[in-house]
Parts: sequence; structure tokens; C-alpha cells
Amino acid sequence: MKLITRFELASRSTNELHTLYRDTFNALCGCRPHSAEQRTCLASLKNLEDEITSRV
Repeated sequence: MKLITRFELASRSTNELHTLYRDTFNALCGCRPHSAEQRTCLASLKNLEDEITSRV
């Protein structure tokens, strides 16, 4: 999985953000513990949470 940055998220709708969050969370569930992919998913989820929260 590729890291999703705040810059990429800024142009997305709130519905798109929630869909990306779900997809990223599901990808996280399939990752091996302590892997680079897991860290990327966690960082992407944090960026998604920050962007969603900034719109409330």
C-alpha cells in the first residue's frame, strides 16, 4: 500500500475520505505485524483521521 498524504486528501470529498478510511483499515487487518506495510497503513489512517477531523 502507498502512503496517503494530507496533500492528497485535501481535494477529496468527506464521503471519499470515509471510503478510503474503510479500505485502508481493511488493508491494515491483512498486514503482517510490525511490517512496513502495517506502518504505512497506520500512517495513512492517521492522515485520514486528521483530515476528517479538520472538516468537522
